[in-house]
Amino acid sequence: MALLPQTAQRWLTLAILSTGLMTAARADLLVGQTAGITGPAAGSVKEVTQGARLYFDEINASGGVHGHKIDLVSLDDKFDPKLSAANAKTLIDKGAIALFLTRGTPHTQAVMPLLSEHKIPLVAPSSGAMVLHKPVHPWLFNVRASYQREAERAIEHLTSIGVTRIALLQVDDSFGDDAVAGAMAGLAKAKQQPVAHEKFARDKPDMAAVVARVLPKQPQAVLCIGTGDAVVQGMKAVRAGGSTAQLVTLSNNASAGFIKDLGPVAHGVVVTQVFPPERSIAKAVIKDAQERARKAKLELTPSMIEGYVSAKVLVEGLKRAGNKVNRQSLRDALDGMKQYDLGGLELGYSSGDHSGLQYVDIAILDESGKFRR
Repeated sequence: MALLPQTAQRWLTLAILSTGLMTAARADLLVGQTAGITGPAAGSVKEVTQGARLYFDEINASGGVHGHKIDLVSLDDKFDPKLSAANAKTLIDKGAIALFLTRGTPHTQAVMPLLSEHKIPLVAPSSGAMVLHKPVHPWLFNVRASYQREAERAIEHLTSIGVTRIALLQVDDSFGDDAVAGAMAGLAKAKQQPVAHEKFARDKPDMAAVVARVLPKQPQAVLCIGTGDAVVQGMKAVRAGGSTAQLVTLSNNASAGFIKDLGPVAHGVVVTQVFPPERSIAKAVIKDAQERARKAKLELTPSMIEGYVSAKVLVEGLKRAGNKVNRQSLRDALDGMKQYDLGGLELGYSSGDHSGLQYVDIAILDESGKFRR
């Protein structure tokens, strides 16, 4: 093979180096997610991730953030906290700029020690546990409101319509304990006590047995605090036992998959919500999400809105962090995000408050399986 003249060789070398530098300049921003892609939370995990990808795809199509494309890498932890921690470490080692949309309270707690150790932000854990809000973790940034506020709002709704006999069913873990604290606060304000309070195992719950202990108390309403399959089985057991009690659950179950699994039991179920209605045209951010979902031929759900809004918060942080973004600059940018208009929803962080939004509402499922407010 003939050798190139020395000058040509130099130009070829510079061209190769230049191409390499340009590629590096356009390097993807790796965003890491560990969540139960399979397991009892799979339905809502799928939808919240779809919502996030809708927004990331929009940003990438318009050139990315400062020329960097966002690469969301999702690992399945099968809703097992031990796998959540292992997956998070894998993502950190792969160079993730941030962790994002972890799912579950004990699962996020398992990840939290890694945040300070590796100085990496966790943005928008898909959990409303108070332990994620107080004390403020310098590397954790919530977007959605707390489970305690949701549960308290659910009780406020029930007592406002004259319901006095309320039973509580909760998963026996940190998520269940946390949310029940909000329910008990709501009951205390109404000067009431639950007529029954039962716990069920997170793994392999026997919902028929649990519900059988509750129904003799003749509750007018049953607040079910848990995830996906267990809540579905619990609600079906209430109806199978002949009870017409009002069935209530929290926003972690606000997914199309949950409604489908409930079948005919879904009609009339109350589900608290932490974002505006998915069919609203009053909020610009919801209209934007509707348009993106329509183009992707997806039906927008409350869980998808959570993902979409969460992605928008993360992208805004990346924009504010500047062209040479790293984990520290992203954390600092988020920490200084005092007032950010998401499009009809205002979010703000400070060094003393990483709670994000405080929005909580009540929705009821109609005969067609749609949420009504």
